[in-house]
Amino acid sequence: MNTAVPPSELTRMVKARQLPAAPVVIEANANERAALAARFGLGAVETLRAEVALEQKPRAIRASGRLRAAIMQPCAVSGEDFPVAIDEPIDLRFVEEGSHALPDDEDAEIELEADDCDEIEYAGEMFDLGEAVAQTLGLAIDPYAEGPNADAARKAAGIVKEGEQEGPLAAMLAALKKD
Repeated sequence: MNTAVPPSELTRMVKARQLPAAPVVIEANANERAALAARFGLGAVETLRAEVALEQKPRAIRASGRLRAAIMQPCAVSGEDFPVAIDEPIDLRFVEEGSHALPDDEDAEIELEADDCDEIEYAGEMFDLGEAVAQTLGLAIDPYAEGPNADAARKAAGIVKEGEQEGPLAAMLAALKKD
């Protein structure tokens, strides 16, 4: 069974031992944006730019900055694409693979610090900052976002708000609620 990770749509490899002094700017080209749109089920990724400062910390590399993107996202109700602006902070830690040894005792409890949740392991001399930016984009997308035509789509489908139902059962339910 092959469990190889597919190649990232936004690969930007950074040498772990020679971090750049200036912030790294990642700007997705047209092919990368199209591949990211397909990956995340979007109509389009129109722009994607991240600026990330890298800092060597004990046992980790801290990546902090900002991701800005303009996407066309399908409405959760109507399915029609509508524009969404994403402006997300980036705050990640890259840690060398195996630097967090788990206890041998399978019943042992592991205490996680707040920073541990945003750790990305890497192997070798380099880590993929681009894939981390792509994952940040994926997490920033609201899967339940509703576009401007959501209410019209609900109405066309016969979906009504609580309390606006009609018919004999709705009248009986309303009578029960009055008591």
